[in-house]
Amino acid sequence: MTFATLSRFRRDESGTALVEFGLLLPTLLLFLAISVEGSRTFWSYQTTITGVRDATRYLSRVVAADICATGGSTTAWDDKLGEIVRTSQDGQSLFPAAVTIGAVTSSLTCATGAYRSGQASVASVTAQLQIDYPFAGLFSLVGASVSTVNTTVTDSARMLGS
Repeated sequence: MTFATLSRFRRDESGTALVEFGLLLPTLLLFLAISVEGSRTFWSYQTTITGVRDATRYLSRVVAADICATGGSTTAWDDKLGEIVRTSQDGQSLFPAAVTIGAVTSSLTCATGAYRSGQASVASVTAQLQIDYPFAGLFSLVGASVSTVNTTVTDSARMLGS
């Protein structure tokens, strides 16, 4: 190669845009994946919180307020509570395939104290939430690993009775 050919090659900028795009593409994909997965995680968690709160309110209204005095349990309502947490009012699933609501359970606590009725019945509803990440492969491009998120959402309310 002569000096003239070398200097002409050095001044040629016809492929620089493609090289710059190739350098920035992994970063842009990472920001896209973070935005999508972060939004989906937040939305799924908030939807679960809302479902558990609605299920707790439902349970506090349908079970008799004197359940502690008469004896009983709230576990018979667990299937209905799971339906409230997992589905919308028209029966459609609220969550995408990568988000799973596991066991939805209820419990009853009988708190004694200076209450008018002597005991206060408090119902709690707990749901297990599992979130998988479909874009986890994009995070491995930059050396990060994303695992499944498992968490528990719980809400409590005093029994008001039907």
